[in-house]
Amino acid sequence: MTDETSSTGGPTVVLVHGAFADAGSWALVTERLVTAGVKVRAIVNPLRGIAVDAAYVAGMINQIPGPVLAVGHSYGGAIITNAVPRTDNVVGLVYVAAFAPDEGEVLGDIVGRSKDSVLTTALEEYQYPTGNGAETATELLIQAARFRAVFTADLPQLQSDVYGLSQRPIAAAAFAEKSGPAAWKNLPAWAAVGTADTAAGSDVVREMAQRANAKITEIDGSHVIMISQPDAVTQVILDALRSVS
Repeated sequence: MTDETSSTGGPTVVLVHGAFADAGSWALVTERLVTAGVKVRAIVNPLRGIAVDAAYVAGMINQIPGPVLAVGHSYGGAIITNAVPRTDNVVGLVYVAAFAPDEGEVLGDIVGRSKDSVLTTALEEYQYPTGNGAETATELLIQAARFRAVFTADLPQLQSDVYGLSQRPIAAAAFAEKSGPAAWKNLPAWAAVGTADTAAGSDVVREMAQRANAKITEIDGSHVIMISQPDAVTQVILDALRSVS
């Protein structure tokens, strides 16, 4: 990382994690932003569905005083895309190996058309209670034996295993739900694209970033470039901060 930005009076960076992960996946980037003097919050993404998750994230953002730069990883990109139109303090968007769907699009369809993604071949289903009597719904995890190949190929095996053993499941319905109005149509956007992303798929991530007219930075790495390449990802966020401050 070659440059730093002071956050005095500047936006708060809100980091939104994706599927099969938690807010701790942003730890290395958070550490670097704090060191650079940036105000930052890594918040929980419920992973229960686009509408529910976007409402939660929008509620959190609306309670942060002052301007916000919204940053999403993977499925978290779809969530900031849907959450930000419900806010009035977001000044920019950063997509990190992330989905940036248009209105009416479905994440499962986007992954399905990717030639780089192998995610759907590695998922296993579990059931979770919905809170409505004995009713259950389906949630998804990545098979432990496939986790590194799909998600964290550029991390050491043991580190990858730790993330795989602590992954958070996502409701299957999230991949079948239509996306709402897209925040990137009205705000400046930046994108970090992992060149060897076999989860979301480098090809569709790049295509969505181009459609969003995002300033794109290609980073050599897997789907989890915020962990394997935290300096490069942090620099993308700092560049965005400078532009919107």
